[in-house]
Amino acid sequence: MAKLMISITHAKDNTDKATVGFVVANASVASGVETVVFLSTEGVHLSQNGYADDIHEEGFAPLQQLMSDFVEVGGTIWVCSPCFKKRNLDEDNLVDSALIVGGAKAVEFLTTGGSSITY
Repeated sequence: MAKLMISITHAKDNTDKATVGFVVANASVASGVETVVFLSTEGVHLSQNGYADDIHEEGFAPLQQLMSDFVEVGGTIWVCSPCFKKRNLDEDNLVDSALIVGGAKAVEFLTTGGSSITY
């Protein structure tokens, strides 16, 4: 089975990139590809419940819907542990299916046949 990691490094600092990252993630998982979204740097803010509620880029579904759809069809969201801790975010406020992971998890995914694209 093919594997794809969508690395999202933006949130409200670039809502277009955050949105397009999840659009591609949804297309990937819908195609039967094992798909992981890896939230890092500013992207870790998307891991918090309610954060994406007001993000809606013209021409796309609202970001919160894209995120929910992704998880609903089997997508996985990983959150960079050091990035998360640096921003003092709340582990008790994670969106559904989000898991805080270290860089080793991403490296393992990529070195066992995964490809990556970054937004």
